Amino acid sequence: MRLVVIIATLGRKEQLARLLNHLERQERLPDEVIVSAPDEEHVEVCESRTFPLSTILGRRGLCAQRNYALEHALKRFDVVTFFDDDFIPQDNYLRLLEEAFQDHQNWAVVMGHVVKDGARTAGLSWTEGLQTLATDHQQRPVELNVVDHVGAYGCNMSIRAKFIGDLRFDERLVLYGWQEDIDFTSQLRRHGRVVGLSTLRGVHLGLKMGRVSGERFGYSQVANPIYLIRKGTVPASFALPLMARNMAANLLRSLWPEPYIDRRGRLRGNIAALAHVLMGRIEPEFALKIGP
Repeated sequence: MRLVVIIATLGRKEQLARLLNHLERQERLPDEVIVSAPDEEHVEVCESRTFPLSTILGRRGLCAQRNYALEHALKRFDVVTFFDDDFIPQDNYLRLLEEAFQDHQNWAVVMGHVVKDGARTAGLSWTEGLQTLATDHQQRPVELNVVDHVGAYGCNMSIRAKFIGDLRFDERLVLYGWQEDIDFTSQLRRHGRVVGLSTLRGVHLGLKMGRVSGERFGYSQVANPIYLIRKGTVPASFALPLMARNMAANLLRSLWPEPYIDRRGRLRGNIAALAHVLMGRIEPEFALKIGP
């Protein structure tokens, strides 16, 4: 079974280098790693590695960068794994992933368990992430737990390549994307199960650098779920509660915002998107027209 790891990156050169070094510790090495970045400013020249490394340049935006990488990967690999550049996998991650796909031919998408997610907080440093993984590894062995999902969390998700075909990430979900992972992987449920495995472990640092502005992100928090409901790829029962929770959090916390989240910017973006929705204007790409 041939396995490729795809990493789309923007503005995190040092973090990317750390992750590539860390991947050399995998018990089952990737058959290739493809890094997709807008230009050379976002990547460092890397020394020779224990796995083949390809860097492709020229596209900007998470969906566009992932699609560009897929063009280079499909038909050459059996499994395509997407890691965010701030995700740290446990050293046995790819070995257990390969075993899971070999043992369960009816699994189309597999995602791992995020031991700690810095996206929900101010974010974690690389050292904190490694310490969290080490502590998790020292605990008693994890019992296998398989849970079906509507779609996969994009910080770490793997797909049986033969099922991808002409399917691509929706590039109307511009910039950071937001729900592009659910949109893409939910469409693969027609081929097999989309599951989360407790035994695949990792830490998502949730770094804030390289992210879009609060107002742009707030616009996407509303426009993207509505667009995906109309598109028919994400059920309203999933998208609407998610949208409502985010809007409520932005409204309530705008009075005393966390220092690491632009709640007021997000709220302005939410309101702008709601106004467009009420006018029947469903345009996720409008986020590009909002000031940086």
